[in-house]
Amino acid sequence: MAHNDVRDTVHEFIRKNFVFDDTKTIDGHTSLLGTGIIDSTGILELIGFLETNYNVKFHDAELIGENFDSIDKITAFLGAKLNGR
Repeated sequence: MAHNDVRDTVHEFIRKNFVFDDTKTIDGHTSLLGTGIIDSTGILELIGFLETNYNVKFHDAELIGENFDSIDKITAFLGAKLNGR
């Protein structure tokens, strides 16, 4: 799966499930945790979506905010995980 496809899918999921203001923009480096777009429960929802949608399993050591704090970080982390299969 192409990098841009992953990015677009993650962006769409976040927008649809966590951003309820259509005028709010979220760029690739916006901190999802720092801005309150996603909280700890939201991270669990996001992880569940990624595991189901991309057929991956995250190890406990990978479940850190650094890997899930922005669309760019999620895309890079997931892309590395998918390429390492």
